[in-house]
Amino acid sequence: MPRRIARRLSRILGRRGAFLASFGTLWALYGFGQLVEPLPDTRGIRLLLHLMPLEAWAWCWIALGLVAAASAALPEGRDWYGFPALLVIVVPWMLSYLVSWWPLGDNARGWVTALIWAVATVPVIVVAGWREPPRPKKLE
Repeated sequence: MPRRIARRLSRILGRRGAFLASFGTLWALYGFGQLVEPLPDTRGIRLLLHLMPLEAWAWCWIALGLVAAASAALPEGRDWYGFPALLVIVVPWMLSYLVSWWPLGDNARGWVTALIWAVATVPVIVVAGWREPPRPKKLE
């Protein structure tokens, strides 16, 4: 029975959908984590906090993660909005950490966190360009 459910879910989501569901869930959980236990050191996102409070950013992470996860079950071509939803929150986060390292110089490890977020965007961009293989007509 669990195997059958897994096959059916795999057929519904496909590779792109599985990616959107997992990364969307990850983004939503990251946002939830910011609500429950905010970052103790906010030097890296100080610029972002001038735009809006951390709680608002957390809700953005949650909302965009849910947008990506919701697009997971849509067929290729209609799932497109899930990919920019994953990127639109990461890019300002990454840039804020980068700027906190250089030119501001108040976060010596800002470049590390910026690079981690930059690397997190790579699979999003790669998977967005994947073509979904034809789905089988019948479950085996």
